[in-house]
Amino acid sequence: MSTVDDTGAAVDIAAVGSVRRVVSLVPSLTESVAATDRGLLVGATDWCSHPADLDVTRVRGTKNPDLDAIKALHPDLVLANEEENRPADIEALRAAGIPVWVTVIRTVDQAFGSLARLLAALGGQPEWLDAARAVWAALPEPEVRLRAIIPIWRRPWMVVGRDTFTGDVLARLGIDNIYAGHPERYPKIALAELTETDPDLVVLPDEPYRFTEADGPEAFEGLRTALVSGRLLTWYGPSLAEAPGHLIRTTR
Repeated sequence: MSTVDDTGAAVDIAAVGSVRRVVSLVPSLTESVAATDRGLLVGATDWCSHPADLDVTRVRGTKNPDLDAIKALHPDLVLANEEENRPADIEALRAAGIPVWVTVIRTVDQAFGSLARLLAALGGQPEWLDAARAVWAALPEPEVRLRAIIPIWRRPWMVVGRDTFTGDVLARLGIDNIYAGHPERYPKIALAELTETDPDLVVLPDEPYRFTEADGPEAFEGLRTALVSGRLLTWYGPSLAEAPGHLIRTTR
């Protein structure tokens, strides 16, 4: 059976439900597959931290996967993401005859649609996905909207810019990204410029940079900051069901 991934690329798998060995190069997708049919996973990156007790072969990171280790696992399918994984690695795996499914997720709606198609191709109809969709559908319209900046790195400072899943998540909760109109998706912005935007809120996730009470808020003296779970802000998967409640509690 030939189907297409989110990029429109053909992905050849024998039939729906025939995939029995999956290597995931994306933490969100690792958690999603594990919550649907854990037995499918034979490999994942070092950054795939959920579920915590996942016992599979580790194939290094999202940006530097061990391609030989992946090939040695003889996967029926490798899962990747157009933002998190390098095109050269994806093409190398395809050149070796390994089907690769690439996701493209920039909004909450895209996350639900992409996950539904992928997991259906694996033969799964997860109840957790329906539950997460229901949580987001039931959210009330925010009574007050806040203007925010969302740093994701320091030294140099980088923030969430245009067209991102993170930005859409926050916008649905009434938090508007000040840099949503920036030409770049993750621009480098000097700290002085960040503070001059006079945001209502500075959202500080614990990944990819691990902002903590002792590392991050002190740079934004006089501004309100919120330390949030990076998994619940940037991951798409089972965490989607928890994300709205956590983010509303920590930012309001």
